[in-house]
Amino acid sequence: QVQLVESGGGLVQAGGSLRLSCAASGLTSSSYAMGWFRQAPGQEREFVSAISWSVAITFYAESVKGRFTISRDNGKNTVYLQMNSLKPEDTAVYYCACRPGGARREVADFNSWGQGTQVTVSS
Repeated sequence: QVQLVESGGGLVQAGGSLRLSCAASGLTSSSYAMGWFRQAPGQEREFVSAISWSVAITFYAESVKGRFTISRDNGKNTVYLQMNSLKPEDTAVYYCACRPGGARREVADFNSWGQGTQVTVSS
């Protein structure tokens, strides 16, 4: 079974940066896409970013373009999310996810999820 473990969340002041990591284990295929989603209190889980296995394709939500950068290290089965210029609106639980095949933008397209890591941005 696929297991995803996020780390790197925490409390940061507005304008600061955090780098999230997600380590995957139990993958049945070497070719898979990974993504990041977030869910704020009382909100639906929303797409943040995704990256293909080859890293040739990356997707970003409009709200984070220019501020967040997704990357991955396939040798370590790890995906990262570098978050810069953080805003209070970025406060949420951040989840990593993976799926066989290409990168997608929808929650329903991903079939494995981590437990989430809390990101809190203070003003």
